[in-house]
Amino acid sequence: QVQLVESGGGLVQSGGSLRLSCATSRITFRLYTMGWFRQAPGKERELVARITSDHNTDYADSAQGRFIISRDNTKNSVYLQMNSLKREDTAVYYCNAIWDAGPTTYNYWGQGTQVTVSS
Repeated sequence: QVQLVESGGGLVQSGGSLRLSCATSRITFRLYTMGWFRQAPGKERELVARITSDHNTDYADSAQGRFIISRDNTKNSVYLQMNSLKREDTAVYYCNAIWDAGPTTYNYWGQGTQVTVSS
C-alpha cells in the first residue's frame, strides 16, 4: 500500500521557520513529481511548491522567496523548508506524489500536517 507520511508541522511564531518532511513508501519515488499543498479553513486546497523528477521547482507566489522544496531520492522523501512564516501560512499541509505514466496517472496524497503560525 502506497504511503505518504508528513511530519514537522506544529505551532510557530510569526517570522519563525519550520521544516516539513514527507516520507514515501511503495512508489518509485524518482519518477514522481512531488508537491506540497495546503488548505486553510474555509479555503480550497492550493499548491505551495513542487519539484519534478528532474529537480525542477516552482512555487506559488505566496511561497516564493520564503519556502524551499527539496527531495532526496535516496530516502524517498521530499521536504519543505518554510522561513519567515506568516499567520496566513496557517493551514494543513499535504504532500502529493504524481506520475503521468502515459495512459495512467498515479496520484497519491498524505494525510496532512497542521501548521499554525501565531502572531
